[in-house]
Amino acid sequence: MPQRRLLPFAALALIVLAAPTLGLAGSGGGSTPSAGELRAQNAALATKSRSAVLQLYSLDHRLTSARAGLAELRSQTEALRAEQATLRQGLAVAKRGSRIAQQRLASRLRLLYEQGNVEPLEILFGAKSLDEAITNIDNLSRATGESDGLIRQLHAAHTALVSASARLAERQATLEAKLRQAEATAAALAQARSSRSAYIASLASQRNLNQRQISRLVAAAQAAQARSEIVTQDTIPAVVDVAAPRVAGAGGTITVNATGYALGGRTATGIPVGYGVAAVDPSVIPLGTHMTVPGYGEAVAADTGGSVVGATIDLWFPSEAAANAWGRRTVTIVLH
Repeated sequence: MPQRRLLPFAALALIVLAAPTLGLAGSGGGSTPSAGELRAQNAALATKSRSAVLQLYSLDHRLTSARAGLAELRSQTEALRAEQATLRQGLAVAKRGSRIAQQRLASRLRLLYEQGNVEPLEILFGAKSLDEAITNIDNLSRATGESDGLIRQLHAAHTALVSASARLAERQATLEAKLRQAEATAAALAQARSSRSAYIASLASQRNLNQRQISRLVAAAQAAQARSEIVTQDTIPAVVDVAAPRVAGAGGTITVNATGYALGGRTATGIPVGYGVAAVDPSVIPLGTHMTVPGYGEAVAADTGGSVVGATIDLWFPSEAAANAWGRRTVTIVLH
């Protein structure tokens, strides 16, 4: 049999969904994926999309938590600033009190200096009476005590200021570090979410593209089937008209050895090969003869072959596996 045969349009309509034969533009310039391959790709894309959506949900949850933590840190920052403002007000009040106390102490020391009574003995000998001496000594002691108290108060205020400032500075540094980390985490999660959303969109776009290609393949297969019916109707009668005189008459039976083949191309009569095409020896079974083959079905004698000699027929199968499964059988066929 010649190896120039092509698949008939009727068979093409069935096989096109499983083989890349329509020649649509491929992404890499190679063979176009078949509808079956495209459906498999879409199933894989759907699986990836479901996984990506689950990851997106997880990212949304983490991003929400990160933003909530960031809002809490910002709230703590505002509270710290309010605390710092309160501390500054308290320090300002303490400084004003210290200045007032220093002014009072300076006034008293100036008074004592003007009186010239700065030593207890001088006060005692300079007094005109004992009561005056005792009073002046009490005033000196009280002024000295108040000076010591003011000094201790100023020292305590300074110590408290330094300690509070250090604590607030430490808290502020820690809080700022947490803020920076939280902002970086939120930004990274937002970027990851954006990338995941874009990935899901690309999967959906690819699935839509595959679905459009599948629709085109199906439409082409349906058109091929319609053309097959026209070509078969136009070709077979013409072959019958020019067929040689029949040796095996119509309506009779003949026992033959039936084999199978799965070559592509066109038959000796010019029509494409396909299911239902039988290669015969025209001297035994004329071309154009229709026949019923047990275990195979209806067939038409439309091809010849170098190995098909005598009471032998070769039946077309869509795959080598199917042809091998048929093997070689002795069958009695009905001609009509």
